[in-house]
Amino acid sequence: MNTEHQASDMRRRGNVLTRSARRPDLLLRYGDGPDQVADVHLPQESGPEAAGISRHPLLAIFLHGGFWRAEYGREHTAPLAEALAGAGFAVCAPEYRRSGQPGGGWPGTFDDVAAAVDRLPGLVAGAAGGLVDPATMVLAGHSAGGHLALWAASRHQLPPGSPWRTEARRGCGVVALAAVTDLAECQRLRLGQRAADALMGGGPREFPERYAAACPARLLPIGRAVRLVHGTADDRVPHEVSVSYAARAREAGDDRVECELLPGTGHFEVIDPLSTAWPSVLAAFRSMHPPVRRAGL
Repeated sequence: MNTEHQASDMRRRGNVLTRSARRPDLLLRYGDGPDQVADVHLPQESGPEAAGISRHPLLAIFLHGGFWRAEYGREHTAPLAEALAGAGFAVCAPEYRRSGQPGGGWPGTFDDVAAAVDRLPGLVAGAAGGLVDPATMVLAGHSAGGHLALWAASRHQLPPGSPWRTEARRGCGVVALAAVTDLAECQRLRLGQRAADALMGGGPREFPERYAAACPARLLPIGRAVRLVHGTADDRVPHEVSVSYAARAREAGDDRVECELLPGTGHFEVIDPLSTAWPSVLAAFRSMHPPVRRAGL
């Protein structure tokens, strides 16, 4: 489908950012702050396709985009969460403090994301009555949320003494959709009307230690499976940043980092279950399932 036809098709279906979706099954709180909450969509499919993948549904912690700004919240991820739940996933979409809010930006945004990733798997498992295995999950996100997902999965590379450092997690891959993989490059290109400056309080020359601690491209090797999906017609985050991250990861020794470019696909199609990009996105999530262990093997 060419770009003109794709744009016409998108108009016919409606904007994914404002499209309605079913209400989440659960609303969980991972902290005391007003934005330390998360929507949970439980898996809706129990057929052989979902059941044959693993004993427990895979939990996807999905971090929304919006260039880390207060104007954008987790609500626009609901169509994606509903579609993934329909494919047999458990989906948890945390909110977090963003630039322009009290405590948002550096370091509050990172405090919230670290707390969400650490606490929510257990909270979801408890609230879902044991349906979800908190040890088996995928971190995922779109745009700025893709940056946060990659960062959260790379915290074992932070120096000792960092409040966000954790040990490497087993069974935790990353799906990054149109992700901001390099904060310094985001700042250099002035993406999102200088969104990186707003998040970090300035540029990398002013705050080199902040950028070193917050940039996924500086925290390699990540040491886990990563699937980057990016459209070549993205006018918000250039696809070259995903290509560059994958190349740098492989140079650092990562052999499970893959980047798929979708010709003619824009920035928001990758979170739209009605778009032609969705089969590639769903395949990226399904690639994160642990191998099925069969009796006698």
